[in-house]
Amino acid sequence: MTSSKVMTVGFVLLACGVSGVANGAPSAGDPPSPPKVPAALAVPAGAKLVARFHATGAQVYACTSAGGQNSWVLARPDATLLDASGAVAGTHGAGPSWKSKDGSSVVGKKVAQAAAPDAGAVPWLLLGATSTTGAGQFAGVTFVQRIATRGGSAPATGCDATHLGTEVRANYSADYYFYTGGVETPKKP
Repeated sequence: MTSSKVMTVGFVLLACGVSGVANGAPSAGDPPSPPKVPAALAVPAGAKLVARFHATGAQVYACTSAGGQNSWVLARPDATLLDASGAVAGTHGAGPSWKSKDGSSVVGKKVAQAAAPDAGAVPWLLLGATSTTGAGQFAGVTFVQRIATRGGSAPATGCDATHLGTEVRANYSADYYFYTGGVETPKKP
């Protein structure tokens, strides 16, 4: 591929990405609004939306073998969180975890999932926070929704005996919504 074609493809991808953020995200400074999601992904009553970020990066899969079957298994996400203006706001990685530039972080565990409307996209998720650290933006987060996914699915082929232990990156993007509240605080005896 010639360098002009690479630049054209890169420009088209960048333009699509910027357009997607600009058209699908609130403008900087606007408070986020809860997304429309399937019922299984709804947060509990009382949960308050505190942040929304667009993520771009990859779902990283490892070729593994179990019970004589080889398959690509999710090893970790590796993504950058972008705010409504497109500025880097944090990262998303193994756990799954999200870390804000302010140093706060949240680790989650899948509560529910729904098929993504886009073919080849990873499922939409509702995750419950298992821990938070820091006093910043992710302090007190109780739930995270992953929606509007594009790409990121494991390869359908290529995991065989010669590739065991190797990793592949499947590019993806998604929108993440962070909530506080919506869970009862246990009463002290």
